[in-house]
Amino acid sequence: QVQLMESGGGLVQPGGSLRLTCAATGRIFSINSMGWFRQAPGKQREPVATLASDFTQKYADSVKGRFTISRDYAENTWILQMHDLKPEDTAVYYCNADIFPSRISNSQTYWGRGTQVTVSS
Repeated sequence: QVQLMESGGGLVQPGGSLRLTCAATGRIFSINSMGWFRQAPGKQREPVATLASDFTQKYADSVKGRFTISRDYAENTWILQMHDLKPEDTAVYYCNADIFPSRISNSQTYWGRGTQVTVSS
C-alpha cells in the first residue's frame, strides 16, 4: 500500500516563504510523475506545480517565478519551495504522484491528505 504524507504547512505573513515536503512510503517500484495541487475554500482543486519523469516542470501562471518543485530521488520525497507568498495562496495543499507499485503493475495515482497553508498578516 502506498501512502503520501505532506508536511511543512502553516501560517506565514505575506512575502514570506514556506517549504512543503511530500513523502511517499510503501510498495513503490518507481514514481512516474508527481505534483502539488491546492484547494481554497469554495474553489475547485487546481494544479500548482508538476514534475514529470522527463524532468519537465509545469507551474500555474499564478505561482511562476515564486514556487519551485523538486525531487529527492533517494528518499522518494518531493518538495514545493514557496517564496513571496500572497494571501491568495492560502489553501490546503495536496501532493500527488503517479506510481508503479511493482515492475509488472500499471501505475496508479495517489494523493496525500493535504496540509494547510495560510498567508495572512
